[in-house]
Amino acid sequence: MTVPSDAPTYCTTFTSNRPLDTVIADVRTALGTEGFGVLTEIDVRATFKAKLAVDVPAQVILGACNPTFAHRALEIEPSLGTLLPCNVVVRQDGDRTIVEAIDPMVLVAATGNQGLEPIAQEVAQKLRAALQGLPGHTEVAR
Repeated sequence: MTVPSDAPTYCTTFTSNRPLDTVIADVRTALGTEGFGVLTEIDVRATFKAKLAVDVPAQVILGACNPTFAHRALEIEPSLGTLLPCNVVVRQDGDRTIVEAIDPMVLVAATGNQGLEPIAQEVAQKLRAALQGLPGHTEVAR
């Protein structure tokens, strides 16, 4: 897997030549190994087709949550729930599949609460570990 040169800095990005559905299953499994559950799944393409009659490339947003970290973070910043869960996107880009996970440090920046930083760093490590373990995937370098 390789990282696109235009990858955003607010997320960790991986690419793969594997099919989208296979990568989604891989991501779910990998997140589970690091203690994350998938609370939500949004099929962007199906939603846009149904609601807007617009065709877009395949894209699924997985709302990942590690309850232990979420609990700790919400004790520090009760309104943080507005920014949770951590989104992991799996999307089709031509002949490759891209996986992007939010950088939890963005949540620290959004709240301005530095007390969240240690938790965000731990969550970032676990998200990265999960995605680095995906078969056939490569992290995009920044």
